Amino acid sequence: QVQVVESGGGLVQTGGSLTLSCVVSGSSFTPYAMAWYRQSPGNQRELVAWINTRNLADYSDSAKGRFTISRMNVRKTLSLQMDNLKSEDTAVYFCNKDRRVNNNLFPWGQGTQVTVSS
Repeated sequence: QVQVVESGGGLVQTGGSLTLSCVVSGSSFTPYAMAWYRQSPGNQRELVAWINTRNLADYSDSAKGRFTISRMNVRKTLSLQMDNLKSEDTAVYFCNKDRRVNNNLFPWGQGTQVTVSS
């Protein structure tokens, strides 16, 4: 049974930092391009950062220059270092395969809440 578990969220002030982690179990991890997504109330789940199997990463315009995605294949772990957080980063963050290049996503985890207070 495939399981995705995100952690590391919390309450932080504007300008602060958080590091999110995601662990995948019950499936291979290495062959897949992976991504972080976020969803705030009333909005669709949006792609924030992605990393391919060769560790090439890219980011949404809102995340570029502030977020850093990384992966550790041996531990089936995906991370997101978030710096200089803004109130608009407040959302539930999820990890999964990069949906643009993968048809069969992992089951969605519960996500981890990030709240940035001004």
